[in-house]
Amino acid sequence: MLYRLHFLQPLWRQIRIATVFPYISLLVWILPLLLFSSGQNSLMAHDEGLYAWRSRRMFDSGDWIAPWGNIHHKTPGPYWLIATAYELFGVSEFSVRIPSTIAGILALLLVYEIGKIILSKKLAWLAAAILSVEFLWLQYCRLGTPDVPMIFLVLLAIWSLLKAELHPRYRYIWSFIAGVSLGLGFLVRSFMIFLPIIALLPYLIGEHRRHRHLANPILYLGFVVGLIPTFSWLWLSWLRYGNGSFEELFKFVIRQNSEPRYPTSILFYVWNIPVKSFPWAGFGFLGLFLGFRRYITRYHLILVGFPLVLFVELSLFSTRLAHYSLCLYPFIAMLAAVGLDWLGRIYQLGLTKRNIPRNLSYACGVLGILLLLTAIVIFAWDDADISKYAIIGLIVGLGWLILPLIWIARYHFDLKFLTARYWLAGWLIPCWLALAVAGNLGLFSDYNPLYKDFFQQRAIASILQTHPIYFVQVGGKNSVLLNFYTPVRGKQVDTVSQVPAFSYAWIDTKQTPRFSKSYRILGAVQNYQLIQVLPQDR
Repeated sequence: MLYRLHFLQPLWRQIRIATVFPYISLLVWILPLLLFSSGQNSLMAHDEGLYAWRSRRMFDSGDWIAPWGNIHHKTPGPYWLIATAYELFGVSEFSVRIPSTIAGILALLLVYEIGKIILSKKLAWLAAAILSVEFLWLQYCRLGTPDVPMIFLVLLAIWSLLKAELHPRYRYIWSFIAGVSLGLGFLVRSFMIFLPIIALLPYLIGEHRRHRHLANPILYLGFVVGLIPTFSWLWLSWLRYGNGSFEELFKFVIRQNSEPRYPTSILFYVWNIPVKSFPWAGFGFLGLFLGFRRYITRYHLILVGFPLVLFVELSLFSTRLAHYSLCLYPFIAMLAAVGLDWLGRIYQLGLTKRNIPRNLSYACGVLGILLLLTAIVIFAWDDADISKYAIIGLIVGLGWLILPLIWIARYHFDLKFLTARYWLAGWLIPCWLALAVAGNLGLFSDYNPLYKDFFQQRAIASILQTHPIYFVQVGGKNSVLLNFYTPVRGKQVDTVSQVPAFSYAWIDTKQTPRFSKSYRILGAVQNYQLIQVLPQDR
């Protein structure tokens, strides 16, 4: 008996290692991409700067309902997340971004869990790895916006629905979690949460006979429970502003759909998504085609139906922005994993069916050479502003040469150990290296270094830290950076004459207000000036 127990211990350790290895390997894969930076951080003016500034007002004032003193058009979930990070870690760019970073890591693990159920462990890992190196997804995992936290809640709801179907014994628990997740999604992203909810209808209705989710009252109970924080905020806001709190939420959605301010073409996402997720959208289209042919035998109404319905919804919505499509990116990754796996099988078969992988490999080689030549030209041009992009081009160019070299080594030098795994790695590694280098150069973290350098000047910092700063008709999207980086904010006024003598103020030279008082300029960044108002007798 003791011998048997001794024999089983190594086997149990192997099972435990095999269980945790995918999670550890995914963390090792994604964490450097999330953490690499130039050492300098500055906020993106929109929309990150807006969320950071509003959250700071909430944190500084202690008013977590409506610290801006008027009716607000968005639910407070993102502000609460960032303000909580301020409480835990202090006010900084790191605190602004930590909720999205954590949500991005959890979303990545959920893609793996969903992929295990819908596809297989191998394809689930590949899908999660692909999601990590989708440019727009990684960028927003490092921005203080509500997009990635909402997508995490959507993925949690989908995973919970699948678990409820697979484990009927715990059906009510999983259904409750799914409902709560979608309810909390409204707190984080307001009415935008209804787009993925509608996109779930093909699965919820089409496969209702099997899972019967729509007949489960616990799902609706969970949704109502998830709405409790939003209802509480609306109630407290109603006590201050009456029905205006409800009206602003609806008016904002109506304005967004009736007054398009951005690309009006219904085909915007047709080109934008492939560009922002290159090269994975191409493999995603292949996976979508295979899904239509029932190459995916289970849950095709989630893997295929969800992204198609969501894509149509986003295209019909009048205001079209690249980050609105982020909820599609986990599904692009899963479909891309299906497409790449299919190509990998053709690669493995040998000479008779190798044309598509061969052509793709050589095409990447040509692209790599073009990028290398472009990088060399940029280096020879010696322009400091674009030389960092040349470094990325150099890395990507060398990386894209991996694929043709693997193909040539296997089929011309008979190195049979270069299996499909190596060929698949040849797609992932160049993208990982490019994004890692971009992060190390600060392209994912240092969006406005000019402003950050200005605020770090000792003379400027000492004034901002110890004196209230008035704002005189300060406008433009970069004004949110002034608001965030000004810790002691004074009043908003129309003219310098309303600023007391010896006080400090921000002015916007583009607004050209009428100055009835003399002042001295202490510093300037772009079209904004920090001034001190002087007495009239001077």
